[in-house]
Amino acid sequence: MPATAQTAATDGDPAPAPRQRRLPWWALTLPAAAFALLTLLVGSGEARAAESAPAGSLVAQVLARVYEVLL
Repeated sequence: MPATAQTAATDGDPAPAPRQRRLPWWALTLPAAAFALLTLLVGSGEARAAESAPAGSLVAQVLARVYEVLL
């Protein structure tokens, strides 16, 4: 009997097609916007070597750059 149950399942019944899912609009937009914002913040047009600056100074530089971009 197990042989008939096995053949009944594969008797020409096609497997169901997988569902295609689309990404929501924000799944591509948010990472692209974050990348653009970071590029604006970091991109100064010239390459620099890493400097050892205090964390407060770095935060002040980032906030100043955001202020420049927004205004």
